[in-house]
Amino acid sequence: MKQVLVKADAERAMGNVFAAARGRLPGAGPVPQIRARAFEVYERTGLPHRRMEDWKYTDLRALISEVLPLAPRPDAEALVRAKVSVKQVAADQAVKLVLVDGIFAPELSDLGRLENEVVVRSLREVLENSATGGMAGLVLSTTSDSAIALNAAMATDGLVITVADGNAVERPIQIVHVATGLSVSTFTRCYLQLGKGAHAAIVESFVPAERASGYQANDAIIALVGDEASLSYIRVAAAASDAVNISSAIIAVGARAKLDLFSMTCSGSISRYQGFITLAGEGTKLSANGVNLIRDKLHADTTVVVDHAMPHCTSREKFRAVVDDCGRSVFQGRIIVRPAARKTDATLTTRALLLSDQAEVDNKPELEILADDVTCGHGATSGALDDTLVFYLRARGLSEKDAQMLLIKAFVGTIEEITSENLRDFVTAQAEHWLKAGR
Repeated sequence: MKQVLVKADAERAMGNVFAAARGRLPGAGPVPQIRARAFEVYERTGLPHRRMEDWKYTDLRALISEVLPLAPRPDAEALVRAKVSVKQVAADQAVKLVLVDGIFAPELSDLGRLENEVVVRSLREVLENSATGGMAGLVLSTTSDSAIALNAAMATDGLVITVADGNAVERPIQIVHVATGLSVSTFTRCYLQLGKGAHAAIVESFVPAERASGYQANDAIIALVGDEASLSYIRVAAAASDAVNISSAIIAVGARAKLDLFSMTCSGSISRYQGFITLAGEGTKLSANGVNLIRDKLHADTTVVVDHAMPHCTSREKFRAVVDDCGRSVFQGRIIVRPAARKTDATLTTRALLLSDQAEVDNKPELEILADDVTCGHGATSGALDDTLVFYLRARGLSEKDAQMLLIKAFVGTIEEITSENLRDFVTAQAEHWLKAGR
């Protein structure tokens, strides 16, 4: 039987957006050709949909009715509004690097506070400089995932951050993505190279400015963590309630290195965070934690794939979800143990707390073990607040609201896994704001 491929309206619109935007996309030498090939990869599959296993719970083909035009370069008025939002989400002592509507904004950034061992350039600058033609690979689509391929084709700007071997960066680096527009799309891509024995903390925040709504953001970060290095990466997404946010992280970790990963989503009509982490050297340690805080009719998807490629590596994944009203939370966690990855020690747990009868949670932990002599396990649970515990706290003088909030805060214990006290307080404040807004 002859099969006919029918493109969704949103996919046809995306082709029009790419054609219209090509003149605005930075890149000299081979970069335009690389972008075109990345868009071809996207076109072969189109928008992710439910027949793709990794996207079965987040069908963008059904959820996104149209692909929006690329956001214009931010003007002075947009930068003023963005400055207010940056101030509201600034982490204590962090060095801020700000992207507004997909464009690096040095006037809102703390470039003068960067430590000497840190080099920061905008992606646009690197791609347009013919002398750095060898950096064209920064826009390569490194996976078959169509959302990442689309990001590679459409990235308007981003950051290229390099930390030299053996250096410890004292202050956290906070990348702040601010959306100021109405019904527009943005595509950003950041690249981090952490040298051998280096140490750094990266915070990535997504926020709307006043009057921003209905936008779509597609962001990717690619990180290379050198041997014996240590990276703490924290992502906090608080997009507008009618916005779409698709974020991807592709991280390769060297031998005897350490990666601490934390992600929190607390707003956005449709949100998808996907992490692809490869433990590419022996003796590497990974701690990956996260939480979805969802209410109303919002949809949040966290998908993490951990690839144990080498022996003697350890990974610990803990994920929590708190869902109220008609919200929907998705967690997909997959651990792959390659044939060479002997002595792997990996665990994955996910727990969900449902605060209403209409709340929905989809948990899918997976193990793919191709080696012997490994220790691996996974588990998933879901349930409601324990009425007995609520009664116990109320009997000791707490109101019902305060009792519920105390139990919810205790449930969201993954925040305590953040090692930096300042960053832990920063994330805790964001979570408490969500709690107070709805209880």
